[in-house]
Amino acid sequence: MTFAHRIRLALACLAAMAAGAAPAAPQAYPERPLTLVVPYPAGGVADQIARPIAQALGQRLGQPVVIENRAGANGNIGSVYVARQQPADGYTLLLGSLSTLAINPHLYKSMGYDPLQDLQPVSLTHQMPNVLVVGPRTPYRSVADVVAAAKADPGGLVYGSAGNGNTMHLTGVQFQQQSGTQLLHVPYKGGPPALNDVMAGQIPMMFNNLPAVVAFHRAGRVRVLAVAADQRSPLLPDVPTMAEAGVPGVVTTVWNGLLVRQGTPPAIVQRLNAELRAVLQDPAFQAPLQALGYEVLWSTPEAMQTLIRTDSEAMAQTIEQADIRID
Repeated sequence: MTFAHRIRLALACLAAMAAGAAPAAPQAYPERPLTLVVPYPAGGVADQIARPIAQALGQRLGQPVVIENRAGANGNIGSVYVARQQPADGYTLLLGSLSTLAINPHLYKSMGYDPLQDLQPVSLTHQMPNVLVVGPRTPYRSVADVVAAAKADPGGLVYGSAGNGNTMHLTGVQFQQQSGTQLLHVPYKGGPPALNDVMAGQIPMMFNNLPAVVAFHRAGRVRVLAVAADQRSPLLPDVPTMAEAGVPGVVTTVWNGLLVRQGTPPAIVQRLNAELRAVLQDPAFQAPLQALGYEVLWSTPEAMQTLIRTDSEAMAQTIEQADIRID
């Protein structure tokens, strides 16, 4: 079952739980501004969607929601800040992801927190596919061109990523496994500097989140060769899926969601979930984000927790097979 099928099944099975009566949040909540911690550098894809979510959520709560970027260690620094260093009072939210919640636990001996024990899901917010991107001055016009070049020079063709063990790196691992190639991985401190080097010709290619590259593709500053998804993107209908391009089995859909520290009163969690539902299911809110390549989501806390557990098990197998470790 593909990721997209899993997430739709989880949402369909558990969304009905939200229809039941939820305990009322304390009348005074929130009495002061909230903080949304984004565990990645400012200016990246995470910021691109976190800021409109924060603005819209703040309007519904009647208090500002302030973005705080705490980058480093594949998102672990910002995550441990929320999971272990902030009160469980609903005033500090975390933008979590497939990487921080389901991949990192299998890469690091110690992250400083346990996603399943220390964090309480609130709702999924969005998902997006990864894509294969090459520089405009490279000779690569198709996935077949990349595969041929890689096989002609095993271990010599470079691809960048946002860092060891993130979804961009693991998409590259999938690509190598399914295409029978050997690439040279160059990790960066975030996706934006890696993409800048692709555009500048410092490295030939990378796997990146679709929303990060759509505008650059249209401007001719990069070429998107394939989408790592089951279906083509409506934004780039002429770009094939990896399977259509000759490398089946490369599917990486990256999801994100909001969480709070475990122990936050259930009434506050349900209040946040209800307000996020109103934000995320608003067509006027969805439209500009969909135009950038995001699929906007909403879920119950239970559905998000189920997804974290399911994908954590799947990622453990992928990482073990690829023998990736970060001390």
